[in-house]
Amino acid sequence: MSDAQPAPAGPPPARLPRLGLNGLNFFLAAAQTGFGPFVTVYLTEIGWTQTGIGFALTLGTVAAIATQMPGGALVDALHGKRLLTAAALAVTGLSAVMLAAWPRPGPGFVAQVWSAQMVHAAAASVLTPAVAALTLALCGHAGFSAQLGGNARWASLGSAGAAALLGAFATWQSNRAVLLVTAALVVPALVALAAIRSAGEDAPQPAPIPDHPALLPPGERPARPWHIFRELHLHTFAVCVLLFHLANAAMLPLALNVLAARGAGSGFIVSAAVIVPQALVAAASPWIGRAAQRYGRRPLLLVGFAALPLRALAFATLPGGPVLVAIELLDGVSGAVFGIMLPLIAADLTRNTGYFNLAIGSLGLAVSTGAAISTLLAGWIADTAGAPAAFLTLAATGAAAVALLAIAMPETRPPAGDRAGGG
Repeated sequence: MSDAQPAPAGPPPARLPRLGLNGLNFFLAAAQTGFGPFVTVYLTEIGWTQTGIGFALTLGTVAAIATQMPGGALVDALHGKRLLTAAALAVTGLSAVMLAAWPRPGPGFVAQVWSAQMVHAAAASVLTPAVAALTLALCGHAGFSAQLGGNARWASLGSAGAAALLGAFATWQSNRAVLLVTAALVVPALVALAAIRSAGEDAPQPAPIPDHPALLPPGERPARPWHIFRELHLHTFAVCVLLFHLANAAMLPLALNVLAARGAGSGFIVSAAVIVPQALVAAASPWIGRAAQRYGRRPLLLVGFAALPLRALAFATLPGGPVLVAIELLDGVSGAVFGIMLPLIAADLTRNTGYFNLAIGSLGLAVSTGAAISTLLAGWIADTAGAPAAFLTLAATGAAAVALLAIAMPETRPPAGDRAGGG
């Protein structure tokens, strides 16, 4: 059986496509790292006000919210996933070049930065479901969980490696050079994508009965795209996801701001607070992927979600730098579980429809919305009632997510031997 013919037994894909998928996750995560704090520092260096920077970042957030579901629907509608992924990667590189090219005062460069932020957000809304679709095509639904663990490991390694590389360029060159290196990181991502050629859409017909209807050509799927919204548990999980990110997104920035206000927020502490959870994600993700297939999704979800309010309660004590870094191990637990479970549960809940990528886009909308509310809400509470009150609010929100998950979200792992469309 070829790599384009996933079956319930989950045979391992050929070595070259698997290496290509690992490389794609590594370099894509590395490239996305360049769009983080480096952009803010770069714009500050060239004279932008904090208001101007905040507005540009907000435009990117709004574009991300607006394009999540259309991005997933586009991936579902096109059978050639690699070509679409290549186009989105190219647009990602272009957006980095747009940020770095010809910095100058005046409305022309302002419009250029705004456009770059929106274009990057739109490309990211396509890349997330596209990589998930390539993974499903490579491994089938039965092997999807384990490979998602590998994806998360390589993405974490890419983020950590890029943080070190881009930090070196920022120190010894400039923050503008960071953006040019970010654009260059798209090239090895495209090379890795080319190695996934045998994984899916360019091969002959898939197996007669693939183990997920998303592997069928768009016109042969058993339902229409909007039918995914008839799945009650997709809505339940979306609310859980929104609450999770409403509790999570503002937590570390607020903790670091408190440290900085006390004069304890050194660059070492900031870097360690990012690298420590990424290291845990890289170490634990493959085991979580295998465990989700063996023990089910729900137990791992409960553990990952429960780590969130515990982390917020620990931050409410306003710890010092080393303790804060240790607390961030809980973020690694949540991040490792959540990064694997979102696409995995989307696949589980679309086994009767096939519109897997639209489901990912819908859940991505919940992620973006929760994160956008989180920073505004936590900042307002911290300003009016103090940081401990903000952390306690985030803890209560995280606890609400755990409660909803425990009460209303069932196990979604398919029964052993069940095939697509089987119920």
